[in-house]
Amino acid sequence: MIPFREGSPLWGGSSFVELLHRVRPENAPLPSVLLSGGGERTAPVFSGGSSPVPVWHGTTVLALTIRSGVIMAADRQASEGYQVADRAIQKIFPVDRMSAVAIAGAAGPAIEMARLFRVEIEHYEKLEGVALSLLGKANKLGQMVREHLPLALQGLVVVPLYAGFDNRSGSGRIFKYDAVGGRYEEETFHANGSGGLFARNVLKMLYRPEMGEGEGVSTALRALYEAADDDLATGGADFVRGIFPLVYVMDRDGVREVPATEVAGVLEGIGEHLKRRVTS
Repeated sequence: MIPFREGSPLWGGSSFVELLHRVRPENAPLPSVLLSGGGERTAPVFSGGSSPVPVWHGTTVLALTIRSGVIMAADRQASEGYQVADRAIQKIFPVDRMSAVAIAGAAGPAIEMARLFRVEIEHYEKLEGVALSLLGKANKLGQMVREHLPLALQGLVVVPLYAGFDNRSGSGRIFKYDAVGGRYEEETFHANGSGGLFARNVLKMLYRPEMGEGEGVSTALRALYEAADDDLATGGADFVRGIFPLVYVMDRDGVREVPATEVAGVLEGIGEHLKRRVTS
């Protein structure tokens, strides 16, 4: 048996993905165009911009910075064409104690990428003995999106949104990506997915750089409310089934999910406010 140590054929460095490629290349996730530690691995590319098979899609996710950190929110619906595929899909995944990633695009590959990203960060920090900076984690996610390019060219596009609290700067930071792995930082807010344009329009009107947590949660939910009103693929609150948008807050105390009961209360307040505006 070949010992698992630096320099051996099984050594994958601090990258868990490269380790998987070396140990079981036929089952390695996220096929890449070129792996730094091995040979070339490509997936067949089809012409056109859509997948040849029915695919679930996650839709609207957003993030906005507040005075104490950053807020991330997402609707719960997954669509398959013009049908509802799932009403309560998970679109936000905590990566570590201080950050989280939200997924939009092809749901299956996006969820796999989010979960593998979390494992990749844990693997690196265990081997190196030091924690990656928030920017380093954002760069690693960009590399994973770039390695997904062969599947993106087949129509399985994954566009994550990454945010967290940066202990070095003492503030919340938001990173967005394009389909080829480009990483871009947003200082205020951003929204992805089919309802992203509608959500961004609301955020443009309501966002204030120094808003507190309560106002930030209300603003994020208002943006999702309007996106669901205008976009077929974005799911709204379902009071009958008890399904509400996911909202996470990231600050000095770490990542925490806003309870569903609190989210429901804020949405009820938004509905009453809009009702009074219509009837007045």
